[in-house]
Amino acid sequence: MPHDTRRSDRVAAAIREAVATFLAEGVKDPRITGLVTVTGAQVSRDLRHAKVFVSVLGSRVERAATFEGLTSLAGYLRAHLGRQLRLRLAPEIIFEPDESIAYAARIETLLDSVKPDLLPEAEHGASGEAPPVSPDEEAEPPPRRARPSGPGV
Repeated sequence: MPHDTRRSDRVAAAIREAVATFLAEGVKDPRITGLVTVTGAQVSRDLRHAKVFVSVLGSRVERAATFEGLTSLAGYLRAHLGRQLRLRLAPEIIFEPDESIAYAARIETLLDSVKPDLLPEAEHGASGEAPPVSPDEEAEPPPRRARPSGPGV
C-alpha cells in the first residue's frame, strides 16, 4: 500500500497553525521575546518528527534566548499538540531558524539602494520616459530588405 504523503502535509499545516496560535496566545516563558513568526513546518512520513521553522526578529541575544525558550517548551508543546490535534503519537518537535524573512528584507534594502543609480532623472525625466527627440536629431529608418521573388518561393 503506497504511503499517503498528503496526510503528512495536512498534519504539518495543522502543526504550523497550532504552534503559531500557541506562541501568540499561551506562551509564558520570559525568554521568548521579540517578534516570533512560524513560517512553516515539515513532518516526517511516519509522523514521529516535526521541524517547525521559526523567524525571530530581534538582536542576536534575543534570538538565542528565544530559541532556548522554544527548545525547553518543545516537550510541553508536543503534549499540547497531541491533545489538540487528536494524534495517537504526537511528533517530536524541533525548532529550526528560518532566515528567509531577514534575507528578503536585506535584499529589499539592497535593491532600494541600487534603484536611484539605475534610473537617474537627468536621463529619463521624472516619469521614466525617454526625452523627446528634435526633428534634426531624428534618425532615418533602416533600409528595407528586398524579398526574394520567383518560382518556388
